[in-house]
Amino acid sequence: MRTVSGMTTNPHRAGRREWTALSVLMLPLLLVSMDVSVLYFAIPEISADLEPSGTQQLWIFDIYGFVLAGLLMTMGAVGDRVGRRRLLLVGAAAFGAASLLAAYAHSAETLIAARAVLGVGGATLMPSTMALVRTMFTDPAQRAKAIGLWSGVMTAGIALGSVMSGVLVEHFWWGSVFLVNLPAMALLLALGPVLLPESKNPSPGRFDLLSVPLSMAAVLPVVYGLKELPSEGWNVRYVMAITVGLLFAALFVHRQRTTASPMIPPALFRGHGFSPALVLNTVSAFGMMGSAFFTTQYLQSVLGKSALEAALWSLLPSVLIGAAAPAAALLVQRGAERAYVVTAGFVIAACGYGLLALAGTDSLWPVLTACGVMASGIVIVMSLLTDLALSSAPVEQAGSASSLLETGTEFGGALGMAALGSIGTAVYRHQIPDAAPAAARETLGGALTVAAELPGRAGDALATAAREAFTSGMQGAAVAGVVVLLGAGGLAAVGLRHIRIRPEAPTENAGQADALSPSGV
Repeated sequence: MRTVSGMTTNPHRAGRREWTALSVLMLPLLLVSMDVSVLYFAIPEISADLEPSGTQQLWIFDIYGFVLAGLLMTMGAVGDRVGRRRLLLVGAAAFGAASLLAAYAHSAETLIAARAVLGVGGATLMPSTMALVRTMFTDPAQRAKAIGLWSGVMTAGIALGSVMSGVLVEHFWWGSVFLVNLPAMALLLALGPVLLPESKNPSPGRFDLLSVPLSMAAVLPVVYGLKELPSEGWNVRYVMAITVGLLFAALFVHRQRTTASPMIPPALFRGHGFSPALVLNTVSAFGMMGSAFFTTQYLQSVLGKSALEAALWSLLPSVLIGAAAPAAALLVQRGAERAYVVTAGFVIAACGYGLLALAGTDSLWPVLTACGVMASGIVIVMSLLTDLALSSAPVEQAGSASSLLETGTEFGGALGMAALGSIGTAVYRHQIPDAAPAAARETLGGALTVAAELPGRAGDALATAAREAFTSGMQGAAVAGVVVLLGAGGLAAVGLRHIRIRPEAPTENAGQADALSPSGV
């Protein structure tokens, strides 16, 4: 039997202090995930107030996610060296200051710069929170529960961000969507030094500066290309961006394998369970974001819901999501084979895609049910795989391990939107009538705009045909999603079999001694 963290001594069980500290860590996690979607309803008012160009508007949307993705690996490695709590607090201060700057920005350039700093802060917060969970919870059962809560909060934050922005913009000015970050960050800065333990790698070696631009050059072009493909098609520019990113990724990997002090230690991948957990977690993000490309458009453009109505309806599936991760952790704790529970999660998610494949042009409840089933399966998978990956990584490298998981999530989400979005777009363009105007043949939104300008039955006929074509595209992509997730379930059943997580003694792990003292540095 293979083992992970194979120490057999009794672990230190977390008490009230650690669980209170976890609730504090939920604050930055919730806000960072909310900021991914918080501009959905604010952008019309921002456009009216700041009058950004088309390019500037795109950067206002995208700069946060690009900076976040590009710096995750760097910040994970920095946290292992300077201390995860210290980096978390620095990131919280930067996030709060950038939120204030964004709220009162008087130009598009200022808002773009503020969003970029928010991305830097987010890149420090995400891996730091996960690494601190790894540090505080050494008992496998408690850690699984904590990571389940972590996964649920992150998933809820993305859905909550769009709803909160709609409510705030309806009653206040657009800057309020950024000001909500300030009380939470102030609370974190006040309570973090008291409740959160400090931890870091006691002997991290020299920081490899060359790895920083290499990692960014590997991540950013690939994420950019993948995010643009669904809407723009296989444009040479985006294919070249992905190709360049993959070339730099090869250089980055070579650098990590040959330098004396790598930013991402190759030894991480030799831990039983880490590599398969990383790969399968990336596939789960593929499934999660691949469906979002269709369901948000379906609710608004096919069913005719307003943006706020669509966001409120999309909250309903979270009722199922909330119980998924704790239930999966409980099953594993009671002796269920982790490999089979993960496989079950992939099968449940595939069933959600299967339900989506059966949706018609007037299927609100079937689509919401499909989303809930699919997301519940994905959360089961993500929580158990995150637990496995962090448990297999040495505690002194928890920041680097966390950053790799988050980077994989970014890649998987972008790839899911690109691959399934491309399938859906291809089916849409095949189904739309040849006689339709060029704009109508490109996207559903374009078709509805053209249809609104056509007289009487001609407009209604085009709108109906476009909605049916989009739904057919969603069905085709859903079938592809079923195939991918079932394949991932088969890989999980084979690749994760017999991997166990054993408890470790905190004092016997390098770097863990610092974590026992709230004032440790």
